[in-house]
Amino acid sequence: MPWKDKLKQLKGEFDSLVSGGGQSSHAQAPPPGHFQQQQQQQQPPGYGYGPGPGPGPGPGPGPGPGPGPGPGPGPGYGYGHGPGPGHAPPNAPPPVPPHPPQQTRPGEQQQQQPPPVPPHPPATAAASGPVYWRPQFRPDVPVTVEWDAKLGNGPDGWGNQELEHYTANPENAFHTPDGRLVIRAVANSAAPSREQRYTSARLVSRQTLSRDRGVLTGFIVSPCAAGIWPAFWLLPREPFAWPTDGEIDIAETWNGDRENHTCLHWGQHHEPQKHRVLGTRIPDMHARPVRYDFAWDQPGGQAGQGRMLWYIDGRPVMKAQVPPGTRPLRDMTVLLNVAMGGNVCAGKTPADGYYDMVVCALWMADELEYGGWGRFEHDWGNPGTPQGNTY
Repeated sequence: MPWKDKLKQLKGEFDSLVSGGGQSSHAQAPPPGHFQQQQQQQQPPGYGYGPGPGPGPGPGPGPGPGPGPGPGPGPGYGYGHGPGPGHAPPNAPPPVPPHPPQQTRPGEQQQQQPPPVPPHPPATAAASGPVYWRPQFRPDVPVTVEWDAKLGNGPDGWGNQELEHYTANPENAFHTPDGRLVIRAVANSAAPSREQRYTSARLVSRQTLSRDRGVLTGFIVSPCAAGIWPAFWLLPREPFAWPTDGEIDIAETWNGDRENHTCLHWGQHHEPQKHRVLGTRIPDMHARPVRYDFAWDQPGGQAGQGRMLWYIDGRPVMKAQVPPGTRPLRDMTVLLNVAMGGNVCAGKTPADGYYDMVVCALWMADELEYGGWGRFEHDWGNPGTPQGNTY
């Protein structure tokens, strides 16, 4: 449907709701394990982030057009209906309110609905280096086997005036029958208590990077909407001092900007030049599993030394030296969460409904799947690999 017709339809639905003459046509959020088709706007063709160029010189196969032989997006991974009612876990929570139709301010685009969960890409190909950690995403395995669920609203809204209250409830973090981990943020402004109005999950891996060199890989579909901030990142094992001990952001986006923010934080709050940031535009990051790789090399595990490379869909997007004064990388844990509102989202509040961050695959391995450490050295030495912007 052309976007103008869609806009008129949504406006009509809104007018109908205001006058009490009808119900919203937006689907309700399914309970954990249930997913349903939702109508999506078409992306305009011919812009945005694309796959890397063909094989280049140097060791390994070079940046190719795809993520290599491992589990990745490919033909046939479009939208589809989720599993039937028989797959619901016991005591599944009731569905949450649907998104209301949104009116559009002048100069703004119509707010999109959170996308349905796309089919899971197969995870059968072996990495070129041994995989030493791969969490089990099975409905019969509780999420808390591999992850520690942080709770509450944290000090000062997790330091950013955020709205969400993190829970350990299956409504906010669950495994699907076809092997995915879903982090679900739920906005219900009509809930009776503040703790129930905005709920989500913040998971911290019980596994650390645990080695002096290796690669962390994730295939993730990110929700993109105003007031929503999903993240795939690293912090040291607790206790730690922030930002002195270091923070590494692999995948995060906010306010529906559909731009990945690769970040590195260290030092003291008052110091200049203690952040390194680079943005990568990915217009379809809400509609497909994007591959993110973080590779590190820290000989001897010596704190404040070593090298790091970030990849998106098999393509290097940022490199950095390990900052001085930070904890050894082997002590880093993996975090997955969806934050809501707050300073980073410029104070925007998400519309009522659900927002799913879908982790289709996740593992730690000894080396890059496509080219090994020869590829790492090639990309590190390539002057075309960005170093990001410091501030």
